[in-house]
Amino acid sequence: MPWDEAGMPALTRDTGAETLPERPTAPASEGAAVLQYEWRGAWVVIARGSYDMDSITPLADALAVAVRKHPKVILDASGITFADSTLLNLLILTHQAGTLRVVAPSAQLKRLCEITGVDSILQTRDSVDDAAVS
Repeated sequence: MPWDEAGMPALTRDTGAETLPERPTAPASEGAAVLQYEWRGAWVVIARGSYDMDSITPLADALAVAVRKHPKVILDASGITFADSTLLNLLILTHQAGTLRVVAPSAQLKRLCEITGVDSILQTRDSVDDAAVS
């Protein structure tokens, strides 16, 4: 859609129609979401989306509370689409603070862990059920 100098859609400028929302100046970043529940005596934290220093806080808060309150914490990492050293640091700190199992890390997260050697520290499992009984 063409835009005029004032940032208005050119097609609605002269028609009196309601203007469209402002055009984005940069692509929207992929959001991050955290869900939690108890399963077989462990606390499961599900992480979805992209995690870096700008989006890590909800996951960091969830894992910090979980590791203080529960004997075992399971991170379902299957929905993580991007991770950087911020997430790796969080996983190491959570592992040091309590029992952490990482379930089904995405290909990108698995590769990041392999490159950095973090895969030798973290315990990964294929499913939440496997993690709960290990």
